[in-house]
Amino acid sequence: MTQPSQAVDTPTTGDRPQSTSAPAPSPAPPSKSSSRARDHMANERTYLAWMRTAIALIGFGVLIARLRYLVSPDVPGTGQGWMVGLGLCSIGLITVLLSTWHYFAVLDAIESNTYEPNSRWVILFSLVVTLLGAGVLYVLFSAPATVKGFTV
Repeated sequence: MTQPSQAVDTPTTGDRPQSTSAPAPSPAPPSKSSSRARDHMANERTYLAWMRTAIALIGFGVLIARLRYLVSPDVPGTGQGWMVGLGLCSIGLITVLLSTWHYFAVLDAIESNTYEPNSRWVILFSLVVTLLGAGVLYVLFSAPATVKGFTV
């Protein structure tokens, strides 16, 4: 025995049948795994930003240290730039170490759902870079305007 097919009555206007559609379902709230993934990606972006900062600090340190070779050695007071350059390079290397440590600390905190933001390192790093920036300005403005082969 076969069952007769049931026809669905839909009102028509012209050639198109009118259908009554239910409202579209609202998107599901993000699951905890997508939120955690987003947190991990933000942690990685922050780590990479600190790495770029460290590379820039090391680069500026090398540049400042190498600038002393452009200044004539017989001009007094031109041998102090290497200390600022060494300071910048050292802070760059410390930044690499601290940012790597911080990345893994935040990674563990995200996994255990215990992350709490901490501004201590940001304040300390800002103060150190400000002091080194002042040292760079001092070296640049205290250096004489005589460069090997050129008089400025």
